[in-house]
Amino acid sequence: METELEQRPTPKKTNGKPSPGARLGRQAMSASLALLGRFSSSPLVHRLGLYEPAQKLTRGAVREGLQAGAKLASAFKSNGKSNGEATRLARPTPRKLFDLDPTDEQQMIRDVAQRFAREVLEPAAAKADTDGAPPEGFESQLADLALGPMSVPEALGGAATETSTVMGTLVAEDLAHGDPGLALAALAPIGVAHALSRWGSAEQQAKYLPAFAGETPPPAALAVSEPRPLFDPNALSTRVTLRAGELRLYGEKSLVPLATSAELMLVAAELVGGRPCAVLVERNAAGVSIEADPALGARAAGLGRVRFDGVRLPTGALLGGAPDAVDYAELVDRSRIATAALAVGAAQAVLDYVVPYVNDRKAFGEPISHRQAVAFMVSNLAIEVESMRLVTWRAAARAEHGLDFHREAYLARVLTQEKGMEVATNGVQLLGGHGYIKEHPVERWYRDLMTLSVLEGGVLV
Repeated sequence: METELEQRPTPKKTNGKPSPGARLGRQAMSASLALLGRFSSSPLVHRLGLYEPAQKLTRGAVREGLQAGAKLASAFKSNGKSNGEATRLARPTPRKLFDLDPTDEQQMIRDVAQRFAREVLEPAAAKADTDGAPPEGFESQLADLALGPMSVPEALGGAATETSTVMGTLVAEDLAHGDPGLALAALAPIGVAHALSRWGSAEQQAKYLPAFAGETPPPAALAVSEPRPLFDPNALSTRVTLRAGELRLYGEKSLVPLATSAELMLVAAELVGGRPCAVLVERNAAGVSIEADPALGARAAGLGRVRFDGVRLPTGALLGGAPDAVDYAELVDRSRIATAALAVGAAQAVLDYVVPYVNDRKAFGEPISHRQAVAFMVSNLAIEVESMRLVTWRAAARAEHGLDFHREAYLARVLTQEKGMEVATNGVQLLGGHGYIKEHPVERWYRDLMTLSVLEGGVLV
């Protein structure tokens, strides 16, 4: 999906010896992908109706392979295996030609994500929106996606061998097509795992990442947004001070996914006298108060507010272990790519719902899609959705290959904000009176896209 033709030097490979379980997981996944490729190329399989059963078995093998050797920790505890050097993922080898086709591995994971969105997220979306939280047992259902192992390096019990910004972007888009709120809830913990893999110190990785390598990663979220108009993530009100060898955290965050259940939060704050940074805060820290605060949209993500009243933390709570260990601008950009991908998925859901509606809805003896004004509006929706998708994919591809992507991430953020709301508004208009009632999901997607347009943080790729 990269658009640059320049050859980049191969980055240093992940350090640390991969676990046998992780190696087994990668081997199982590779074998499964090869198996599916052989099945899909056989006309006999399709003629006999065996493709779907074969695909189901393959997905199971992928899931089991990715989860091999991974264990869920009941609490964040160091595994004692840190050698003082943090584990970093290698970058994938850049493609020499312009190519938007996903790899076999990416397509396989997308197939699983799309089916999960269709079979799990869509049926649960309406009730989760009403309840303002994911459904009971949602964490166990996420085990089918194996998102946790794919976000943790092999050396720490996961299955990741290289950065996966593009893959994370594609999965975010596919899940948001099922429901943006539930997609945000599913991906929020993975965003924290990605941040730890990218910037975390050796001690932080040893303490937290093994828990994310299990079937059900612990609830966690990236807290950036603050409850004030025209919030700018580069002008934070949340403050961190350094006193007597310890940190003190003051401030308030809003639109935090899984707020009432999050065991770990990565909080963006301004280091007094310094620069923006990110701080790891566990929910049981003294001075942390949490309350549910459902927004207009994305209610299924369990959004809430978190206040920090002089929370005392060790200096090691700074992500990376030092104030300058994290490129804060890159953290914001990666979060914006993820949010843009959620908006693309939601906008595509609007389009996919509107097209059959205008073809089936009749007025004056013919489908309303025969009206030129309606047809032009629908075609414009398709153009805007595709533009949102391409600019988001470009930003993700540049980020994955180590190219500068600040401009592209900003463009993706602005375009998905503006065009996402345009798609949602016109979708409601095309349904007429039906666009305003809960019998049709377009009104929910309208609210979701409005909330995504102001959200900063929450998830990261």
